[in-house]
Amino acid sequence: MGGRHRRNPHPAFAQAAEAIPEHYKDLYFDAARAGRTDLLEGMIKDGMPIDDRESHGYTALILAAYDGQLDAVRLLLTKGAAPCAVDNKGDSALMGVAFKGGTQIAQLLIERCGVNATNKSGQTAAMMATLFGHQDIIRLLAAHGANLGVSDAMGNTAVSLARQQGNAQIEALIVELEANGDAALVNPSQRYW
Repeated sequence: MGGRHRRNPHPAFAQAAEAIPEHYKDLYFDAARAGRTDLLEGMIKDGMPIDDRESHGYTALILAAYDGQLDAVRLLLTKGAAPCAVDNKGDSALMGVAFKGGTQIAQLLIERCGVNATNKSGQTAAMMATLFGHQDIIRLLAAHGANLGVSDAMGNTAVSLARQQGNAQIEALIVELEANGDAALVNPSQRYW
């Protein structure tokens, strides 16, 4: 028996193009949350669709980024995961990491996705970083051209959200970034100084 030996797919995928069993999908998403690169790599190799989604529309990459799993994010990106995919609310992995924090993961995603993307409510990653006081991510987004003056569906901007949160430090940072030209402005009349 010469030639190449082709590996048989995992038993979960043995049936033609039938649906992947839910317990196998659950294991895949749990592996992403936990940063289990060994499981992720094996499951992808065995045929798990890398950008499969769970009921909220989360991909493994969105979950790994949100949970701060840097090695899992790197693996998924290397294996071809869609870096800019969004969940059912229109939130991307970058928005999730802006919400939770994680500068290294944010950097990986910023290199691949637009920093001014909005979710279904018109919110940006910069707005999410503002709400949770992640100065490092706000600076990183601004350095990559984030528009800190954009308004969401409720009329909020990053600086107005900082003000509503009573976070004078973040408000001052955003005003400084805008004044220094480190961030684009959609509406220059919305300057707050």
